[in-house]
Amino acid sequence: MKPKERTLKAMSHEEPDRVPVANALTPQVAEALAKKLNVPFKKVNRWSFNEVLVELGNDVIFVGATSPKGFASERFPDGSYLDEWGIHHKFFAYYDEMIDHPLKKIETSEQLNEYFETYGFPDPDAEGRFGLAQEQMEKYAEDYAVVGRCKETMFERSWYLTGMEKFLIGLMMEKDYVFELLDRVADYHIRIGKKLIDLGCDIIWTGDDFGTQRGMMISPELFRRVFKPRYRRIFKEFKARNPDVKTAFHSCGSIEPIIPDMIEIGLDILNPIQPVSGMDRKVLKEEYGDQLSFFGAIDEQRVLPQGSVKEVTDEVKKAIRDLAVGGGFMLAAAHNIQPDTPLDNILAMYDSVRDYGTYPLSA
Repeated sequence: MKPKERTLKAMSHEEPDRVPVANALTPQVAEALAKKLNVPFKKVNRWSFNEVLVELGNDVIFVGATSPKGFASERFPDGSYLDEWGIHHKFFAYYDEMIDHPLKKIETSEQLNEYFETYGFPDPDAEGRFGLAQEQMEKYAEDYAVVGRCKETMFERSWYLTGMEKFLIGLMMEKDYVFELLDRVADYHIRIGKKLIDLGCDIIWTGDDFGTQRGMMISPELFRRVFKPRYRRIFKEFKARNPDVKTAFHSCGSIEPIIPDMIEIGLDILNPIQPVSGMDRKVLKEEYGDQLSFFGAIDEQRVLPQGSVKEVTDEVKKAIRDLAVGGGFMLAAAHNIQPDTPLDNILAMYDSVRDYGTYPLSA
C-alpha cells in the first residue's frame, strides 16, 4: 500500500496495512539524520525536510507558505532580525526566539487600522509564496499524503504580534483590537489554507497552543465564546473548498475540555496528544475515537530523548494498542523531534511501527 493510501485510509477510520507515521524534525535533527542516511541536506526554513523524512520512513510530507520571492529579513549587528510580520527574533540555543513585538503598544482598533494602512500584513498571494510547496508536491504528492501547514492560525500569531501578556490582558478586558486582530490573522490563514487545498493538499494542519502541562491556558468558556466560532468558520471554508480535505488541529498540552467542541465544528484529526494530565490516550480513543482521528502520541519530553531503545519500542507499542484499533491513528512524536534525541531512538521508533503496527495489530 502506498504511503498516501495508507494515511488517508487510517484518517478515514479504516485499518490500512499498517499504522502511518508523520514525524516532523527540528533543523539540527534533520541535518544529523541526513548525514546518517546519506541524504542531501538543505535548510530552507525551520520545518521543510521532506527528503530526510521520506528516507526515514514518513508516510506524509509537509508543505506550506514560505517567504515570497525577493523577501530579505532586516538584520541587525547583534544577529537579530525582523521577520515578514515585523516580529523581532534572535537565535538562542536551538531556536529563534521572539524578543520584540510590532504591536506591543496598541490599545485600540483605530491604532490597529493605522498599523495596517502603514505596514500591512504579509500578502498571502505574493509571488513565490507557494513555490516550494508546488515543487515538493510535484515530487512527492502522487505517493505520499500531503499535509499543508496552517499553524499559529489565530491565537498564537496574534500574541506573537502584541506579546502574550498584553494579548491575554486585552482578551480578558475585551479590547476591540483583540477581536479585530484575531479576525485579520484568521483571514490570512484561511487564504493560505485555501491555496494549499487548491494545490492538492490532503490534510490542512491548523493549530494554536491553548494547553499547558496541567490544563488549559484559558478557560473552556472563553475558548467557546471567542475562538470556537472563528475555528468553525475556518473549517467551514476549508470544507467548502474541498469536502474531502481533512482538517487537523494542533495544540500542545492538556485541552480535553474543548475536544467535543472541536469535533462539533468539523475537526477530523487532533494533534499531538501530548502525554500530560487529562490527555490519556486510551480514554481519548474510547471517548472520541469514532469521531476523531489522532496524530502524534509519542512522548518527546522524556521517552524519546532520555529513554532506551527498548523504552522507545515499548512507548510505540503502547500508543498503537491505545489508539490504532479500527484506524484513526497516525503515529508521530508529540513535538518536532528535538536535538537532544538520540538518532538510535528515532530509528527505533520507525522500526517499531513496522514491527508492531501492521494490521491486524499484534502490539
